Amino acid sequence: MPRAAPEGRAPPFVPRAGGYRAHATADSTKHALSITKEATTRAEPIRLPGAFMTEDDVEIIEKTTPFKGYFQVDRYRLRHRLFDGGWSDSMTREVFERSHATAVLPYDADLDTLVLIEQFRSGAHAALQSPLCAGYHGSWLVECVAGIIEEGETPEDVAYREMIEETGCRLTDLVSVCRYLVSPGGSSETVFVFCGRVDASNAGGIHGLVHEQEDLRVFTVAPEDAFALLDSGAIVNAMTIIALQWFRANHAQLRQRWRNPAGS
Repeated sequence: MPRAAPEGRAPPFVPRAGGYRAHATADSTKHALSITKEATTRAEPIRLPGAFMTEDDVEIIEKTTPFKGYFQVDRYRLRHRLFDGGWSDSMTREVFERSHATAVLPYDADLDTLVLIEQFRSGAHAALQSPLCAGYHGSWLVECVAGIIEEGETPEDVAYREMIEETGCRLTDLVSVCRYLVSPGGSSETVFVFCGRVDASNAGGIHGLVHEQEDLRVFTVAPEDAFALLDSGAIVNAMTIIALQWFRANHAQLRQRWRNPAGS
């Protein structure tokens, strides 16, 4: 059974990289998530010094969808304003659409243990065909928990759902790490990265949804061992690299916040 979150109002967690804190409360039938904006988060987007471009400076001339399967490819004909004040010539750009995603790094503060998964990735396998990647990684990658945000879901909903599906653990608290564009030169995909509080005492084994052909090996690892994997280059996917780098910077503070008092 998952442990209940401590009663009473916890002191605010202010990560070194500002974001949103999502507090999750779970019971046997439902979950509830509420988001609290931290003091480190700005209400307005941060503008670069001297930057003046807005979305009004992009003109979409035509948009078509030449391919639509499990994923889709949209083709845009557009132009945009130039930094000298003029406009670019019309250009064609293809954008790969695969929806947005949530990634969660599960952490048990009482055991000071992270939960990671290993799974086969077809893209990693295809990358090995390039001599640039041969010998750099394999087809099975070490990752944090992740999943696609379906229509009607929030990033936090997916964090809760995927944690159960992929590890068997339940979230009892959630901290936002960041959100980032995976490959903005050719894809709209955005990943929302979180760190989640879990009970990892029974974490492990093989998980995943059979109908989605998932085959996930779940294992626990001490933070220092996870950092060694990171520093050695054994972890090669961006969401896990980002989550672990953030966790390394916030480890002590996060453990202090999430650790249950002795005897509780």
